[in-house]
Amino acid sequence: MQNRPVKACSDSRVVKTVRIFPIDTNSHGTMFGGKLLSYMDEVSSMSASRHSRGDAVTASMDSVDFLSPIRLDDAVTIESYVTWVGTSSMEVFIKVTAEDLKTGVSRLANTAFLTFVALSDDGRKKVVPLIRPESDEEKMLYQAAEKRAGQRIERRQESRAFANTLAASIK
Repeated sequence: MQNRPVKACSDSRVVKTVRIFPIDTNSHGTMFGGKLLSYMDEVSSMSASRHSRGDAVTASMDSVDFLSPIRLDDAVTIESYVTWVGTSSMEVFIKVTAEDLKTGVSRLANTAFLTFVALSDDGRKKVVPLIRPESDEEKMLYQAAEKRAGQRIERRQESRAFANTLAASIK
């Protein structure tokens, strides 16, 4: 394989901040999980495209941990960046913080890892640049990334076996 360029994690960083309105909340006054997941996919896809400088498709979303409820009138900041790469795959870390706009107190509300596959203009998998972590957080995430990638492969194999079993029962 030819020499691959190397990019810093921060080169792919994307940040989006939104205010939570009544239409964004459920009957408990907290943000709909599906709405947050949509924002997370949107922001992380931009990180993947920034890193690959091309199209990228979501391959998986894992370790989605809802840590703290997001409430009406909170400001929510969704931050993402590429933390690890394979040949054409990219792991993107998402960190969601919620800020109470009246008190100014912020809290970690959610974290997740999404995997994207880079695609060329003809729809084939595309080789992506390598990654260089710089901050302590980036280095910590990078060091554990291969283990997470292995767990994803194992989980995907289990999912395919499960799907094959279910598919056999569909008439």
